[in-house]
Amino acid sequence: MSDATTTDLYEVTMALSYLREGMTGPATFSLFVRDLPAERGFLVAAGLESALDHLSGLQVGPEDVDAFAAALHRPPRDLEPLLGLRFTGRVRAVPEGRVVLAGEPLLEVTAPLPQAQLVETYVLNQLSHQTTIASKAARCVLAASGHPVVDFSLRRTHGPQAGFQAARLGAMTGFAGTSNVAAATAVDVPAVGTMAHSFVEAFPTEEEAFRAFARAHPGPVTFLVDTYDTEAGVHVAARVLRDLGLGPGCAVRLDSGDLEDLAVRARAVLDGAGLRDVRITVSGGLDEYAVDDLVRSGAPIDVYAVGTRVGVSADAPYLDSAYKMVEYDGRPVMKLSSAKVTAPGQKQVFRRPGCADVIGLADEPPPPEGTPLLETVMRDGRRTGERSTLGECRERFAADLAALPPAARRIRAPVAPRATPSERLSTLTDHVRRRLAERTAAPAARHGVSEPSPSGSHRSVPS
Repeated sequence: MSDATTTDLYEVTMALSYLREGMTGPATFSLFVRDLPAERGFLVAAGLESALDHLSGLQVGPEDVDAFAAALHRPPRDLEPLLGLRFTGRVRAVPEGRVVLAGEPLLEVTAPLPQAQLVETYVLNQLSHQTTIASKAARCVLAASGHPVVDFSLRRTHGPQAGFQAARLGAMTGFAGTSNVAAATAVDVPAVGTMAHSFVEAFPTEEEAFRAFARAHPGPVTFLVDTYDTEAGVHVAARVLRDLGLGPGCAVRLDSGDLEDLAVRARAVLDGAGLRDVRITVSGGLDEYAVDDLVRSGAPIDVYAVGTRVGVSADAPYLDSAYKMVEYDGRPVMKLSSAKVTAPGQKQVFRRPGCADVIGLADEPPPPEGTPLLETVMRDGRRTGERSTLGECRERFAADLAALPPAARRIRAPVAPRATPSERLSTLTDHVRRRLAERTAAPAARHGVSEPSPSGSHRSVPS
C-alpha cells in the first residue's frame, strides 16, 4: 500500500461516488482553525511541506484499491474507478513559519472534486499537528526571554515521526538544539545532550561516573547532578570539572525539585569553585508556563530543556481545525450548521501592520498596507518552487513575531487577535448572491447554495 491509503474511509466512499456520478468539476476546500486554544494569542503555520510532499506523490495503485475494497468489504472491481487517481490540483497556502490567527485559511486546495476530497485527512493531520507543536514551541522561546531552549521531547512524543517533527519545529521557532540525532542530522541543527540517571547509577560513585563521561567526551560536558543529593552532586561536578581543567561550555543539569532554589545554590557552588563559565541547564516537565515563572524569578538558569509537555503540546494537544468546501464548479458553497458557519468562496488573507489581518476574496485588491499571506505553492499537482529551507522559515517567524502586539505574545491569558472579514465578506449571503449574479449565464439550477432545512435535509437558496 502507498500513502494513498492514509485517509478516512468516508473520503474513499465520497470520492468513489463523485467519480460514478461524473462530479469531477473543480472544488476548493479551505483549511482553517476556528478558535485558538485557551491562552494562545497566535499560531505558527507549519506542516505545509509534509502536505505538499504527500500531494505531489499521491497516486492510487492496485494495492490501494485492494485495501479500500477490503475495508469496505466489497470486490476490488467496485473500487476500480479510483485506480490511477493522482493529485493534479492547485494549492495556495501560508508559508511555514508565518504567524497566523483564528478564522483565516492556512491553505486552500483547488482540484477535481474526488481528488480534493480524498486528500482531506492527510492534509488536515499534517497542518493541524505541526501547527499545534510549532505554536507551543514558539511560546517557549518567548517565555525564555533570550535564554537558549533545547528539545528533549523524543522519548515522549507520539511516535518517532512526531518526535522528528517536534525537533524540526522547535528549530524553526528558535530552539538552540535537539537531543534527536536523526533530526539534528537531517535539518542541520545542533545536537545536544547529557547523561541519564542510569549512567550515574551504573558506577559506584557520582565522581567515577562524571570522570568516565568526561573521558569519553573530550569536548564540553554536562553532568546530571540530581541522581542522589543535588547540592552534593554539584560539589562533585565542580571538583571533577576543576580537576580536569574543564570550564567554558560545560554545564550541570538540574532535572527535579525546586529548580529556582536549586539553581541559586548550584550557582553559588560553581562560582565558589571559580567555575563562573559553567552553565546551569534545567529540565523536567517544563513548558512555557514553568519557563516563564523561572525567568521572572530571576533564577540563575542558562538553558531550558523542554520535553514531554512541549512535544505533545500537553495543555492544548489539538486545534479546532476544519477542511471545508467553499466552492464547487464555480458555485460558492457554505455550511450553515449552528456555530459552524463557513465563509463561501476562495479567499486571501491580507496582513497589515501589527498583524491586523483582514480576510477577503482571492480576487479582490488588498486593503491599504495589506500584503497577501497565501501564496500559490502547487499548480497542476507540482510544486511551483523549491521547498522552504529551515532558515527561511525561521526568518518568517522572527519577522512576524516581532510585529505581533504585546498582548498576543503574553504567556498567560493573552488577548488573541482574530482576522476580520473585509467588507465584501462581511455578510456571507450578500457575497453568495453577488457571486451568483456574476454567473447569470449559468443554468438556473446551479444558482444556489446548500442550506439545511428545519427537517434536516438541504434546500437551495436562490439568487
